[in-house]
Amino acid sequence: MENNTIIAATRNAHKIIEIEAITKKFGMNIISRDEAGIPKDEIEEDGTTFEENSYKKAYEIMKICNRITIADDSGISVDYLGGAPGIYSARYAGEECDDAANRVKMLKELEGVPVEKRGAKYVCVITMVFPDGETLVARGECRGHIGFEEIGTNGFGYDSIFIPEGFDKTFAEFEPEAKNKMSHRAEALIKLEQLLREREK
Repeated sequence: MENNTIIAATRNAHKIIEIEAITKKFGMNIISRDEAGIPKDEIEEDGTTFEENSYKKAYEIMKICNRITIADDSGISVDYLGGAPGIYSARYAGEECDDAANRVKMLKELEGVPVEKRGAKYVCVITMVFPDGETLVARGECRGHIGFEEIGTNGFGYDSIFIPEGFDKTFAEFEPEAKNKMSHRAEALIKLEQLLREREK
């Protein structure tokens, strides 16, 4: 394994492709934790913020392989729900529940709530940890509001009920390429690229 190889904490191939589009500009290629032979043990995400969870995932794997490691943590925060589900977005409806159950629960929690109080934001935090302790943290956000019903078949998570600011359709109605240019992950990746450029100076 070469020194410019980064280990991704995620097993999501799509995320790895998106991140590598940025890092390859700096001579860094990415492989998944599975390809790197990292044990499949799950890392407990016991932080209280996206930043803490993202850092922990990257740091724990970096300790095992002593390589540059990158991890992300993301979710959705709804104003009316006091910022919930936030870091618990993936398990909002319970540990064993899926995306569909999470969306059903959210729509139920917002029943009767007018559109002006349904503000929400998607958040993504990407953390890159180096063996010498250097850490880069990039946070991206995409504001919008929660719709009144599920519309659209693209995307995942809360995409079919999230309507980004300035639009009248859900993320799930966008083509993936269009969504990826304006999403919270896209913004975090842009910031990561800026941090890597500053690091090269």
